[in-house]
Amino acid sequence: MCDSESEKSLAEDVDRSHHLPKVDMTGLDDYARYLVSEDGIRRTAIGFIGYNAAQSGSRVLIAVDSQYDLRIPEAIARALRDVNGAKADIIVVDVGSDREFGDLDEIEVIMRRKSYRLQPRRYEGVFWVEDLAVANGYDMLIHGRGGGHAADKRVQSYEFIPWQTEEQFAAPSTTFPRELHALINRKAWEPIWNHGPGGSVHLTDPEGTDISYTLWPDYYERKGTPFKEAPNWGHLMAHPLPPIVNQADATGVFAGTTNHFGRPYPNMKLNMNDGCLESINGGGAYGDAWNDLLAESRHSQYPCFPREGLFWLWEVAIGTNPKVKRPHGIHLQSSGGSEWERRRSGVIHIGLGTSWRSEYEDWASERSMLYGHLHVHLLFPTLDVTTKSGELLQVIENGRLTALDDPEVRELAGKFGDPDLLLKEDWIPEIPGISAEGSYDEYAVNPVPWVYKTN
Repeated sequence: MCDSESEKSLAEDVDRSHHLPKVDMTGLDDYARYLVSEDGIRRTAIGFIGYNAAQSGSRVLIAVDSQYDLRIPEAIARALRDVNGAKADIIVVDVGSDREFGDLDEIEVIMRRKSYRLQPRRYEGVFWVEDLAVANGYDMLIHGRGGGHAADKRVQSYEFIPWQTEEQFAAPSTTFPRELHALINRKAWEPIWNHGPGGSVHLTDPEGTDISYTLWPDYYERKGTPFKEAPNWGHLMAHPLPPIVNQADATGVFAGTTNHFGRPYPNMKLNMNDGCLESINGGGAYGDAWNDLLAESRHSQYPCFPREGLFWLWEVAIGTNPKVKRPHGIHLQSSGGSEWERRRSGVIHIGLGTSWRSEYEDWASERSMLYGHLHVHLLFPTLDVTTKSGELLQVIENGRLTALDDPEVRELAGKFGDPDLLLKEDWIPEIPGISAEGSYDEYAVNPVPWVYKTN
C-alpha cells in the first residue's frame, strides 16, 4: 500500500520518466493529410475520423481546449487548406492549468442538475462554440472528444478531434486501414445484430464482472437510434440505448478499477437487478460519491426508464481498434486519462444513467433533476451471445475481439501487411494476478501506484 506522500513521490517520478514521451513529429502533417483525405463517418470519433467533407471553399472551425497539444489542430488546419482547399480557423478554449486527475473527476465532468448548455461537460464539446459555428455559417465543426452533438442538425458536418496528445495522434491507431477496420466492426457486430434478437448476453471479466441480460426483439424494431444494422463504428453497442423496455432484466455484477476521467479506484462492484443499479460495494471515494447519487435518484422516475431510478444499464460499448494504447502520463488531465483506452479492440466500457445530450437529459435539467451516466472499464472481458435457438457466439474472449481472428479479416489484413502483426493488440493492460505477476487482491485495494508506474 502507498500513503498519500509516497503516491505523490511516485507520481513525480512517473512524470519525469514517463510523461508524454517525445514522438517523431516530422510525420505529423502526413497523419493530418491522411485524415482530410479519408472518408469519415459522422459522429464516430471512436471509430473512423475523416475530414474530407471539407472541400474547396469550405469554412471549417476547429475548437480544442488548452490542454491539447496545439500542433495537432494546427496540422489538421494546414492539411485542410493544402489538400482540400478549405479555410480553417482554430479556437482554443481555456480550461486552466494541467493537473492530476482526482478521485471524483468522472462525476464532476459528467453528472449535472442544470443544463449542460449552462454548465458544459468537458470533453464532449462546448455549446457556445457550436453556437458560434452556426451563427457564422461554418460548413464543418471539428470539436470535442466524444458524446452527443447538440449542433448536429445545425452544422452541415460535425466531427470529433479525439487526439489530445502527440502520442495519440502520431500512432498506428490513427491510420489503421479503414477497409480493414470496417470489416472488423461488421464481423464483431454480426453476432449482436444478425443473431441477437431474442437471445441473451453473458459478460464476465476477471476483476469480478458476471452479468447476463436479454436482447429483447423490441430493441431491434425501433428506428432512429444507434442500435441499428450499421455498426456504431468503434463503439459497438452490445446493449441498446434508452428508452429501456419494461422487461429489462440485466442482473449480476459489474466490477473494475478504471473509468473515463478519474484516478483509478479500489475495486468497485455494481450490483444490478432487472436492468437497474441496486447497490455499490467498494470503489473508494468514487464508490462513495456514486452511492450518494444512487440514493438521491433512487425514487426519481425518468421518462426513458420503466421504473424509478437513474442508473439503468444501457451502455455496453466495445472498442475495435487493436492499435490503441493507454497514454503515458495518465495521471495528468493533458493525457486524456483512461478515456482513451476504451477505443482498443476488446475493451468494454459500461455506462449507467442517461445518454449524452438526449431529450431525457433536457427533460431532467428542466426539473433540476440529476442526470448523466457513469462508467466502469472492463479490460479483459469475455462476451458471449446465445441466440434464441441456443447457438453460442463469442464476441470477445479474455479481452481479445474474436473478429480479429476471423479468416476474412486475416485475408484482408494481408493486403496491408503481416496479419499477425497488424491484428495484434499494441497494448495489453498489466494487472497483477491477471496479466502480470503479483496479487490482484493487493492491486485491487489501491491500483493507482501500479497504473501510474506501468504507464
